[in-house]
Amino acid sequence: MKIVKKYKYKKFKRLDGLKRLYEIGKIKVPSVTTILKATQPTEKSENLKKWAERVGKKQAEKIRDDAAAVGTALHKCLEKYILDKGNMKYYNDTAVGRRARKMANIIIGRAFHNLDEVWGCEVNLTGYSPTKTPLYAGTTDVVGLFDGKAAIIDFKQTNKPKKEEWIEDYYLQLTAYALAHNDMFGTNISQGYILMCSREGFFQQFHLQEYMFKDYKDKWNQRLKEYMIKEGLWEK
Repeated sequence: MKIVKKYKYKKFKRLDGLKRLYEIGKIKVPSVTTILKATQPTEKSENLKKWAERVGKKQAEKIRDDAAAVGTALHKCLEKYILDKGNMKYYNDTAVGRRARKMANIIIGRAFHNLDEVWGCEVNLTGYSPTKTPLYAGTTDVVGLFDGKAAIIDFKQTNKPKKEEWIEDYYLQLTAYALAHNDMFGTNISQGYILMCSREGFFQQFHLQEYMFKDYKDKWNQRLKEYMIKEGLWEK
């Protein structure tokens, strides 16, 4: 794995609140995750609501907060490993920190031999309309060459292993980032990878393959349009 500064990536200001927004010049645009959350299928939102009712509101919040803490620590470990050439300088000696480090080492051992080049880490990206107006933005974990081909790579933690049919929104996230990178830099990225580790140390790699990309592009554009209609930003 080598770091290649192929593109000049800019940082956008992120605004966290009820919605996650990014400032692109004077325009505020929604994040990819905000759009996906706001347009998730009714069945999925109902299932999440039933789960929260079943485990109890406080327990549901604790599970979500714990997952977010582990996820943040995991991302920091992997980012430091990449940028500091193998040294995971980020390490807090807490239960969360120790767990995240173990999970990071599993992802590194199972997948990083295929990470040939890193063009950028924690890359801010924005997708444009045909008139070059920013429509959305987000931050992907890695852009580079994976197994010899240009790809978007995202790291995920999970409480339990996932089936591929459960991660459609992750594929949509990869697609949105690829389209944004293509808009900004004239690339033709049409694939991505989710590198995931469970808390029990079970590794999974999901590949958004090139033959799948057009379908997910159409699905992402539909979700984006649905969000903009909801927000009154797009005429029906």
